[in-house]
Amino acid sequence: MSDKKIQVENLYEEGDQWVQNLGDETIHAKRMGGKFRNFKWIAIILWTPFFIGPYLTWNDKQAILFDMENRQYHLFDITIFPQDIWMLTMVLLFLAILLAAMTTVLGRVFCGYFCFQTIWTDIFTWVENKIEGAPAKRRKLDKAPMSFNKLKLKLAKHLIWIAIALFSGVTWMLYFGVTWADYFNAEITATTLAITVIIALGAYVFAGFMREQSCMWVCPYARIQGAMVDEQSIMPTYDYYRGEQRGKLKRGEFVEGNGDCIDCNQCVAVCPTGVDIRKGQEYGCITCGLCIDACDAVMEKVGKPKGLIKYTSLAELEFKQTPKPLYKRPRVIVYSTILLAAIAVLVYGMSTLASMDLKVLHDRSPLFVKLSDGSYRNKYELKVMNKTDKDMQVAISFDSSIKALKSNNPLGTVTIPTGNVKSIFVYLSAYEANVGEDNEVTFVVKGEQSTLEYDTTFFTPKSMR
Repeated sequence: MSDKKIQVENLYEEGDQWVQNLGDETIHAKRMGGKFRNFKWIAIILWTPFFIGPYLTWNDKQAILFDMENRQYHLFDITIFPQDIWMLTMVLLFLAILLAAMTTVLGRVFCGYFCFQTIWTDIFTWVENKIEGAPAKRRKLDKAPMSFNKLKLKLAKHLIWIAIALFSGVTWMLYFGVTWADYFNAEITATTLAITVIIALGAYVFAGFMREQSCMWVCPYARIQGAMVDEQSIMPTYDYYRGEQRGKLKRGEFVEGNGDCIDCNQCVAVCPTGVDIRKGQEYGCITCGLCIDACDAVMEKVGKPKGLIKYTSLAELEFKQTPKPLYKRPRVIVYSTILLAAIAVLVYGMSTLASMDLKVLHDRSPLFVKLSDGSYRNKYELKVMNKTDKDMQVAISFDSSIKALKSNNPLGTVTIPTGNVKSIFVYLSAYEANVGEDNEVTFVVKGEQSTLEYDTTFFTPKSMR
């Protein structure tokens, strides 16, 4: 074991413990520019479709609409009904496995950049920074007694927070067919109002007050992510071999035995969860990389190489191993296989999504009835569902090898209301002598966009023997 490694291990054994903010104080993280801060701004921009989505139109209708009352879910040209809700399972499976795969490869990168809690917290703290000032000023303001200036600043901040929270809650409800006019005219239901308030209150409390505590105590992902990462996972990591022993840097002075870390604490100052990355990986770290921006800026100022804190894996830092290709990592292979399977099922489901659905129920009590002319009659119930957003006209017919099979009621064109299931009763009759071994009947329902067929059976006493 090298002297440097013994030195580092002794340092940690001497009581340099992990320190985690348990909500005793509010973390006022410093905001500074850099590559990873720019990535976070890009992630915020990627959330703008959430606020734009309800206002998009398609064929003179809302493009994205979850019509709970009529149990219809519109996504541009696609209309999904409860019968196709299995596809939602595939979407959720895909997203869950994608999250696991991302964690295996890059740690909690989703938490650091794309999670709505992270995005809203970043927006709220940006507002706080603009109104109350830099972290030092905010801490001083928090400790100061109430005054007109403090009241003015706090009131302005909270009013903007509440406006953002309410806007988020209303935007969510717009996806379900509610309009701004409904709110302004007080025409919303109690349920709509309750959901809006709950979402707004959640955004206000979680992003404005709890912040990183939401990730630690509310979200289970922080607890289970340790089971997803391995020694090949790439995460923000402090190079303690290069950085230790830490020591303050004095101009023109070189201290024998000191590492490159000058103990400036800028990596801690910018961390939104208050983690000291120099003390190892903690479950509070959301792998946002802001500590890398801060450290690189300091290293550049003191004339030392960047990368004291960098995205790397334990295998690369500790064992000097080159990262394994993704196709050689068992977890990545398993996750990728499930992802591809989920995508394949989704693509198949979307490509075979018909504009209508057909089921044929044969009357079981009784299976057949003997008519006065000696023929046998079977009763069928055709359930035709219109899965489009317009009324549909369909033509009903049947085909069979049974000789002289006829319908006892007229068949023709039937109108199916949008999003509804209509039952159509059909009575077919034939003489037993004309029914051979092939007693199948195929019902055909032809619409404007698609044609469906359903195979069933014609029963007689002979077929029961």
